[in-house]
Amino acid sequence: MAKIVVDPITRIEGHLRIQAEVNGGSIKDAWSSSTMFRGIEKILRGRDPRDAWFFTQRFCGVCTTVHSIASIRAVENALGIKVPLNAELIRNLIIGVQAVQDHVIHFYHLHALDWVDITSGLKADPAKTAALAASLSDWPLNSPTYFKGVQERLAAFVAKGRLGPFGNAYWGHPAYRLPPEANLMATAHYLEALDWQREIIKIHAILGSKNPHPQTFLVGGMAIPVDPNSQNALNVDKIAEIGELLKKAKTFVEKVYIPDLLAVASFYKEWAGIGGGVGNYLCCGEYPADNSGKPERLWLPQGIILNRDLSRVYPLDQRKVTESVAHSWYEGGAKGVHPWDEQTEAKYTGPKPPYDLLDTDQKYSWVKSPRYDGIPLETGPLATVLVAYAAGHPGAKGAVDMVLQKLGVGPEALFSTLGRTAARGIETLLVARELPNWLNQLVANIGGGDLTIHNNERWDPATWPREAAGYGWHNAPRGSLGHWIRIREQQIENYQAVVPSTWNASPRDERGQRGPYEAALLGTPIADPAKPLEILRTIHSFDPCLACAVHVVDPAGGELVRVQVL
Repeated sequence: MAKIVVDPITRIEGHLRIQAEVNGGSIKDAWSSSTMFRGIEKILRGRDPRDAWFFTQRFCGVCTTVHSIASIRAVENALGIKVPLNAELIRNLIIGVQAVQDHVIHFYHLHALDWVDITSGLKADPAKTAALAASLSDWPLNSPTYFKGVQERLAAFVAKGRLGPFGNAYWGHPAYRLPPEANLMATAHYLEALDWQREIIKIHAILGSKNPHPQTFLVGGMAIPVDPNSQNALNVDKIAEIGELLKKAKTFVEKVYIPDLLAVASFYKEWAGIGGGVGNYLCCGEYPADNSGKPERLWLPQGIILNRDLSRVYPLDQRKVTESVAHSWYEGGAKGVHPWDEQTEAKYTGPKPPYDLLDTDQKYSWVKSPRYDGIPLETGPLATVLVAYAAGHPGAKGAVDMVLQKLGVGPEALFSTLGRTAARGIETLLVARELPNWLNQLVANIGGGDLTIHNNERWDPATWPREAAGYGWHNAPRGSLGHWIRIREQQIENYQAVVPSTWNASPRDERGQRGPYEAALLGTPIADPAKPLEILRTIHSFDPCLACAVHVVDPAGGELVRVQVL
């Protein structure tokens, strides 16, 4: 039985190691391990709860917006703060644009190279490429001249010998299936997406003052003034600019991303039976329809699906969430603990790097093992779409049925690597189409004379209870993100974040149950153990963010590592 180690997994955020056993051309067992430590929760102790969001967004250089909103919701929940409708709508716009931009980036820049052979595009006929692209959509750049220009740029790039993001890949691997023309088309859109995402995220600059690390979130609402007659506030001109950017986002998703997704997926239908994983799914829901704070008023519904049964959506109860450290490098007993009562005390017991294999019978990861009522759950776009589909969300049902029909597969295909990748596109399409509606609601609310953006009632800590506890959910691009906080004497007593990649990248728990990455790799075919492209396909379909799941910090300020840039 051959053992494969992929360390690090690239095209993700953070450090992830996959160790697998291969026998008879497929994976028989797998272990997911992160090799870096997060300690920001410890930094938060003793600080003002209203400042927590500014620290938590530093968990990651990519997932800044998501930790901001989850942290603020946790504090608002603990202190019983109701948020004005204008603030909820602006938050919807910020986090919705984040989701659309993030998913497009993932498809093209993090995941596409698992399916697209860039070098094959050099052999494509630009005229045939244009004909293929035109058969998929009426995107204005579908011309032979355009694709020939892209091909020439790519050839010049390769000739320089400095391949950058296209280096160290498995080009020519037998698992690649796309014809040269499809590869050239996808490469062209890879480059277009780079320019597109830079434009779309300007909405964050307008509503959040910058990207990444937005500045205008605030416990109780937002810190951006609303005044249609002021140049120093969110006014008519800025709202009009946001509207144009939202149109640009929606057009690219509908005319480029979704057609490319369906085109690529049509060549890899066997992956509808690979990478299923644990079969249990968590979605915390997102996008409040009003400021009632009620879960049933979320545009994307929340819930739990068990055993791939789409006939029932179970309600989400945050009290059932625990984290185990049975196979994680932390102090504590093996039994799972609720985040309110959890501590983050590192205790590394593994080998000193560099090392070949980890002792997977012992502790082998810095990621903990979140469980819901003792069960491992997958979260992410697949969970989001499955819960919405099962709950009867009209947009989700229509989009899912459209994708399944075009690919000629049934609903069972959703429980797979291909389904996970398709679900990300479906979520993107739904959100891109809904974003203009939230902007219109904001315009109507302002037009009606409501300029309220912040609730000041509980801003004074003297009005707080002596002790309080709260939690905040946010359905981030990578899935359900939860922040839990305990407040005592107006300061943070304990803080824990359980992020999507902690759920998905978790190691075994105290009962030996595999985490979603580990379970999804079982049965994955491996054409060449020396070039395990298939492992990357399934792992990338989750869009890992290990910088969120764990984080490097030395509270004493000592040097942990020194990097020399060549």
